[in-house]
Amino acid sequence: MNWHTRYTQQANWTRTLRSYIFEKTGFRNTQRVLEVGCGTGAVLSELPEGPAAYGLDIAHDALIQCGRYAPRAMRVQGDVLSLPFSDNSFEIVYSHFLLLWVTKPLQALQEMKRVTQPRGHVIAFAEPDYLHRLDQPEELVPLGKWQTEALRRQGADPGLGARLAKLFFEAGIHIIETGTIESKDSEPSLEDWKLEWDVIVSDLHGWVPQEEIQRMKDLDRQARGRGTRVLYVPTYFAWGRV
Repeated sequence: MNWHTRYTQQANWTRTLRSYIFEKTGFRNTQRVLEVGCGTGAVLSELPEGPAAYGLDIAHDALIQCGRYAPRAMRVQGDVLSLPFSDNSFEIVYSHFLLLWVTKPLQALQEMKRVTQPRGHVIAFAEPDYLHRLDQPEELVPLGKWQTEALRRQGADPGLGARLAKLFFEAGIHIIETGTIESKDSEPSLEDWKLEWDVIVSDLHGWVPQEEIQRMKDLDRQARGRGTRVLYVPTYFAWGRV
């Protein structure tokens, strides 16, 4: 599984939203910005020029790749639950598909708030709610349930997205805008479809029988060919001010 390719795919889903919010925040006129959970740098590599960009991740290997894909960013290894930065260090602090993986998401947001300057911005660009995932036709519903369970088995909270605004409120971050990310109307490309199935196979390996995974893949392909495939995972964002 090529995780940078996966993170790049996820970055494609939020590109329009990021451009909109960064423009509203006056991104190009800020001095310092931090991405927590930067991974391999898929989002960092697309930041507009302007402020000094920092990327933090707990995984050393991911930061090595980040240096390749986002060479302008300053990389720091650390934990979002205890950020290695002083209070009021950044004007913008953001995350991207991160909080569902954090054991204490409220504490993570409180830390993000702590290192943000007064009147600065805290943004969670994408947090999914797999508990309200929609799959059609009916025979593909088990696939969604398996993927939701796979997230739990990996330590994630598959329903966090629906609680994102509440978590911002509890962290004392004033919400400017929140909602769900608009889904694309067009069918995914063959490349994107294959990548999605790489993730599914990786997630389900070892506890769902291989023949069942293949059966679902065949059903998915057939439904897409007929134009009857529906797959929707509500994915939330929240943009707030300190």
